[in-house]
Amino acid sequence: MRSVPWWVLLSSACAPVLLVGGWTISAVLQGPGYDPASATISILAADGAHGYWVMTSALLGLGVCHVVTACGLRPAARAGRLALGGGGVTAMLLALFPAPSSGGSLDHGTVVAVGFCLLALWPVLAVRRGSAPLAPGGAAAPWGLRPGPSLVAAGLMWLGGAWFLLALFLHGTAGAAERVVTFEQSFWPLMVAVSCARGTGGEERPV
Repeated sequence: MRSVPWWVLLSSACAPVLLVGGWTISAVLQGPGYDPASATISILAADGAHGYWVMTSALLGLGVCHVVTACGLRPAARAGRLALGGGGVTAMLLALFPAPSSGGSLDHGTVVAVGFCLLALWPVLAVRRGSAPLAPGGAAAPWGLRPGPSLVAAGLMWLGGAWFLLALFLHGTAGAAERVVTFEQSFWPLMVAVSCARGTGGEERPV
């Protein structure tokens, strides 16, 4: 018997597809003047952008996917599920606080920062206390909820965030850095959901 329902696999699989599809289509609509290597994703959802409705819809869908996944990811610790759901809410809030067409926005920047932190912390927070490669009773803990893989995933996200901040001030690769880290954060819930679905060796107690 699966430890996660089928709709968790669906929502977690849709998240990276919506994100990548959103920024790809929006960039095409924005035209050749948009450089995805240096320009951020937020510009695509800014007021006045040609494809803002596509990117905004993608962010809303991404947020819904994270919230749905968090609701059904019962094997994960409650703190991790709350962080994942909170990250989904911040993605939806970006529709209410879009980046301006020029200059910066404190509200937008705050939402982005909070969302990044929640999604970078959730892999570690989702690890169950006392989890080990083999749980008592012989049931294998899902590898996506073990300390090792979770620490690696979170570490890569924080490294990506550091690269993004560095690129904003010193290099012209902010767009590439943002795409790498946001894809990491949208893809990890799918990895956890798949590991939970495959970890059917024993009865899992919801947290």
